[in-house]
Amino acid sequence: MSKKAAAGAMSQLRLLVPAGKAAPTPPVGPALGQRGIRAMDFCRQFNDQTSKIVPGTPIPVRMSIKPDRTYTFVTLVPQTSYLIKQAAGIEKGATRPGDEVVATISVKAVYEIAKIKQRDIAHLSLHELCKQIVGSARSMGVKVVA
Repeated sequence: MSKKAAAGAMSQLRLLVPAGKAAPTPPVGPALGQRGIRAMDFCRQFNDQTSKIVPGTPIPVRMSIKPDRTYTFVTLVPQTSYLIKQAAGIEKGATRPGDEVVATISVKAVYEIAKIKQRDIAHLSLHELCKQIVGSARSMGVKVVA
């Protein structure tokens, strides 16, 4: 690939940042600094955008960085495992998921998580999302009860 073609390419960056608590410290600062982006500007924008979310909730961020160092970012909904742990009221999943059950959640909680996740995964039906969430819960040692 020529240097001109490589210079014209947009780069993608994925980060996991706590809502309302973005700071130019690792991992945010170094990841942005390598690409020539001012971390303080991103942190300010991110914290403003996530001010209505519970502080500390890990928010996935997808950034598109252009060669002229301008960028856009999209915040996504928290990861499924985080939402399951919140619904079950646990800190971490089971060490042996097939053998031990650390918590239980209701089908209603699974449905609520699926409705939240549907914002980012619009191409899947609610039923398919529920099946994925039940599978994730099972792999964490969380039992789904009716």
